[in-house]
Amino acid sequence: MSENKYLQWMTSKTQSIYWHDSAIRAEQQEAFGNGAVGMTTNPFLINATLTSDTGFWKERLAQLPRGLSGDEKVQALIRCVTGYYAQEVRPIFDQGVAGKGYVCAQTNPNKTGDAEYMIQQAKTLASWAPNIVVKLPATNAGITAYEECVAQGLNVAATVSFTVPQVLAVGEAAERGQKRAAANGVKPGLNIAVMMVGRLDDYLRDVAHDSGAKVEESDIVQAGLACMKRAYGIFQERGYTTYLMPAGCRGANQIVELAGAKMIMSIAPKITKLIASDTPQEERINVPVAADVIDRLMTMPEFRRAYEPDGMSREEFITFGATNRTTDQFINDGWNPLAAFGYEKI
Repeated sequence: MSENKYLQWMTSKTQSIYWHDSAIRAEQQEAFGNGAVGMTTNPFLINATLTSDTGFWKERLAQLPRGLSGDEKVQALIRCVTGYYAQEVRPIFDQGVAGKGYVCAQTNPNKTGDAEYMIQQAKTLASWAPNIVVKLPATNAGITAYEECVAQGLNVAATVSFTVPQVLAVGEAAERGQKRAAANGVKPGLNIAVMMVGRLDDYLRDVAHDSGAKVEESDIVQAGLACMKRAYGIFQERGYTTYLMPAGCRGANQIVELAGAKMIMSIAPKITKLIASDTPQEERINVPVAADVIDRLMTMPEFRRAYEPDGMSREEFITFGATNRTTDQFINDGWNPLAAFGYEKI
């Protein structure tokens, strides 16, 4: 195992919680050795482990019913992987520490506009284990489904989310759902609002090139970070109990500059390799992104939409460029390949 003293410090000496962002067994073992206490998965990551590490999953795949198709087949494959890991991390979950010992399973990305469909599928995924976190998209319909799931006491995370308006809408929905749960004597589950900080940078970089915006690459790689820091400040002010989750990171700075925050950080293996073991052990969540960087980014209308709390309405979330890109990847590199995965022949 490659030891990372920085990650071990962050997870043992600060409020920050580390979840591993991959479903490949060897990577999961290394991450948990460095302080990870949970896992994020999505259809793309499930497909990646089943196709690249088929030997490990062969015995579990052989136990699946033959002749499955559509959602039933994809859900069986997702359960094959997430069910295994949910059992693996169950001892951590059973310790009862907030935010620790969970594994994510995501609903069908082909249905990001169908709230009722997502609610029903969320119930199915949640029934697999008490430490499953169901991932729903931060679209208008997805947030409607999210609130209902919170009210029913499910563990839920709003993903396909890149902006301050999206995570604030999720935080508000969680508050409403928690109040409904309490009124009905239901114990709320774990609530998470994801912000895919690196994927926002990716999108804004292309927008900047296309529009000739007067920003530098050094500005672009701080855009998602700036949005996350702003959202965190607002969450703290409003007293939201929902955990923010930085995800889709592209550089070490997107973890290091958030260290010390009461967040659940989704960190992929490629990012852990970029975080040097001897990185200064400093809590930097309260260090703001430089004002001149924000000023240059604010010349881009798409950044303003992402950064300002009222930059978008809920109805606009599904049309945001980064939303379309990411949904497409989850569909065409994740869910649909799983639907075509020939597990019967393995």
